[in-house]
Amino acid sequence: MNPVNYLYLAALLFSIGATGVLIRRNAIVVFMCIELMLNACNLTLVAFSRMHGNLDGQIIAFFTMVVAAAEVVVGLAIIVSLFRSRHSASVDDASLMKL
Repeated sequence: MNPVNYLYLAALLFSIGATGVLIRRNAIVVFMCIELMLNACNLTLVAFSRMHGNLDGQIIAFFTMVVAAAEVVVGLAIIVSLFRSRHSASVDDASLMKL
């Protein structure tokens, strides 16, 4: 398969994720769209790494996945805290958590 096809797929995934972040109001859906955007960036890094014949992009993609895993832990904790206090996972209610 041509590596350009992977770049087209990554652009499509990133645009779907960006659209989901801008349109949706549910915090869990927004969170999944951000993860989709990160995976699109990882796919781009791996595709360019393969095009140039080195492993730098794959190593950066691996570290990005490690950071994304830590983000999942912190993000889900915030979403659970928001849901427990407000009984809603709406992004609009997140501004009400200020002291």
